[in-house]
Amino acid sequence: MSGRGRLALCAYIATMLAACALLPLVDPVSWIVQAALVLAVQSGVGALTRRVPLARPMTVAAQAVTALLILTLIFARGQAFGGVVPGPEAVEHLGALLRRGGDDIGRFAIPAPATESIRLILIGGVLLIGLLVDALAVTYRSAAPAGLPLLALYSVAAGIAQSGAAWLWFVLAASGYLLLLLAEGKDRLAQWGRVFGGQAARRGRNAMGFEAGGGPTAPARTGRRIGAVALGFALVIPAALPALDTGLLGGTGAGKGPGGGGGTISAVNPLVSLQNSLTQSDDREVMRYRTNASDTGGMYLRIVSLDEFDGTAWKSSERRIGDVPEELPRPAGLSPEVATTEVKTNISAAGWYAQNWLPLPYPATKVDIKGRWRFEPAGRTLVGDRGQTTRGVQYGVSSLLVQPTAAQLAAAPQPTGALLREYTRVPDSLPDVVKKTAEQVTAGATNDYERAVKMQDWFASDGGFTYDTQVQSGTGTSAIARFLKQKQGFCVHFAFSMAAMARTLHIPARVAVGFTPGTAQPDGTMSVGLRDAHAWPELYFEGVGWTRFEPTPTRGSVPSYTRADNSSDGPVAPARPEATTSAAPAATPSATAACPPQMRKLNDCGAAAQGGGVPPVDRGTPLGPVVGGVLAAVLVVLLLSLPMLWRTRARSRRLGSGGRTPADAAHRTLAAWREITDSAWDHGITPDESQTPRRTAAHIVRVGELTGRAAEAVHRVAGAVEQVLYAPLPGEVGGLTEDVRQIRAALRAGAGWTTRLRAVLAPRSSVRVVWEISRRREASAGRWRERRAGLGRWAATVRRWPGGAADRRG
Repeated sequence: MSGRGRLALCAYIATMLAACALLPLVDPVSWIVQAALVLAVQSGVGALTRRVPLARPMTVAAQAVTALLILTLIFARGQAFGGVVPGPEAVEHLGALLRRGGDDIGRFAIPAPATESIRLILIGGVLLIGLLVDALAVTYRSAAPAGLPLLALYSVAAGIAQSGAAWLWFVLAASGYLLLLLAEGKDRLAQWGRVFGGQAARRGRNAMGFEAGGGPTAPARTGRRIGAVALGFALVIPAALPALDTGLLGGTGAGKGPGGGGGTISAVNPLVSLQNSLTQSDDREVMRYRTNASDTGGMYLRIVSLDEFDGTAWKSSERRIGDVPEELPRPAGLSPEVATTEVKTNISAAGWYAQNWLPLPYPATKVDIKGRWRFEPAGRTLVGDRGQTTRGVQYGVSSLLVQPTAAQLAAAPQPTGALLREYTRVPDSLPDVVKKTAEQVTAGATNDYERAVKMQDWFASDGGFTYDTQVQSGTGTSAIARFLKQKQGFCVHFAFSMAAMARTLHIPARVAVGFTPGTAQPDGTMSVGLRDAHAWPELYFEGVGWTRFEPTPTRGSVPSYTRADNSSDGPVAPARPEATTSAAPAATPSATAACPPQMRKLNDCGAAAQGGGVPPVDRGTPLGPVVGGVLAAVLVVLLLSLPMLWRTRARSRRLGSGGRTPADAAHRTLAAWREITDSAWDHGITPDESQTPRRTAAHIVRVGELTGRAAEAVHRVAGAVEQVLYAPLPGEVGGLTEDVRQIRAALRAGAGWTTRLRAVLAPRSSVRVVWEISRRREASAGRWRERRAGLGRWAATVRRWPGGAADRRG
């Protein structure tokens, strides 16, 4: 294989190893096989065009066109000319798939299903990175900068996944990049011969095996520097980037700030996966909890509040976070005159459910949980710090069941100016129809409480709205106006619209995201599934605080303080909580939760389904990716260990030479000398074949700072080598093995720890393997040329035979 061919192969391997960082993001992982095949075709086209040869830009263009044709064949065959050539329809179809893929990335949890749109993004992304790496490293012969696209691929994947096996993907990506740098270095040196600095090595080496010495060339030093910087960035960037939110029910929310005090959080919109969660064919269990509340209808598990509306989306404001106090502060605005009941709840999250906002009943007063969690006071939420997620956590929560009366809400005074300004702010782009509709719906109301109830009832029952999860979700002002006109949507539309309408009426409002109470199980626990994901508006009333409303029809439960029969004017005596808390949930899923919906409908889940339910279980990572990752890691380790293994085997072979003939004795002496010079080379003493054994021995003793018996051993073996090379009848020299071991020990003792480590893991003398392979390949090519020449001469002789072609022409 030529130097460029070898470099192209290494570029292909480096790209695929970096692409392995994407494996945790999508399930199943079969897409990477398709990506590997497609990338192989693209790389092959580059290799062919470079052999023509074409101009460098034409080579890159040919590879880009090939990638486009292949993507068209796979994803837009029906819209393309001949199933391959992309026309306007095919381009439009691919663009629609890309847009849909962007939506799917936000909607789906990690690991996301390998939909057609997500596969297009994955395979197209791998092809793009592969094209950049191949162009930089092979076409333009600059492998070091090719680490930047590899770094981008790894960093984005690692930042999104935040998986526990991130070290494995880094090892794979870094190994691919180092392999690429080594291949380029060998290719550069091959253009000048075997070079170790100043003097080129001669092709034929003498029996002592010396090579010219020196330092690395300037390109090699530059490549190593760029490589070190790129690998450093690969380590630092994923840790420094805030966790990227991949949706409400998967991945992590955005967070930043040092642990231990202060810091801020800034969350992107976590509602983008609500619609997907509500339309899942199988209601996968998210968590299980047990509570001492007598009525679980109000046990909404709140994740985060969205309090900022900028016209395009509702999102959480950037706020300060701190350590979780032992007792959470009293909820803002809650007066002692309002009745409350203390509720205790034990919650167990599923092993697959990983996001960094902790679901809590509102308002929580105490949270007993292990791990790196921080507290955000304004939203009364807990957020994971430094990769902490809800995956498989179990925790206990004390919370308040707030029970205001209609009279208390109706008599609520005006909020403070700062709170009123912050939570009634609406964007200038909000259509006028929103405020006009709010005023029409609340006509005749005399206070904010009556206005809030009128809006809730209008959405839930009186306004003719229909609950439909198939409606396209939207979070901007135009989506609210469209929803008010079409009157079809799901919880996102109802919560956003009511909160926006309340703000136009100067009622402080925000949107809460979380889960409805879930479904009661025979064992007394509550099971919360994907379809329980929900959004609802919270309106602020001075003296009561943030108060939940339920405008979404057929979802959740309408709060008792908004019902018409809630006419009590005095406070209700709070119920006394049970003396003991409930037991911690078990660790295995119930048969009912694990039973597929089709069998559940047929009541064919077996006797186990009738037993007690228990909390969710982590279904674990699929076995295939784990095995594949382990095998890939083992392969990488073996490849990196080859120099060390070869060096150990060569030393054992040299020092274990047998035989009693004079030729065997001479071979043992030369092998021992080769081992001494290679050991010196491994420890930084570069050999020089132009020197005699005696001068070489003096050089090793001087540079290696050998003294005593070690120095004597070097000179003794050098003298034996001179006898073998020049004496008519060389004598047998004993103790060679002991001399070699003594010299190696002295060299190792006088070297620094980095030199000793390199001498073991990446010995310099292992380059002899490459030279030997090259020599044998050249010898094999020479023999093949001789055979072809012989066949040519034989064919010419045959043509000259009587009756042959030459005779017939005559």
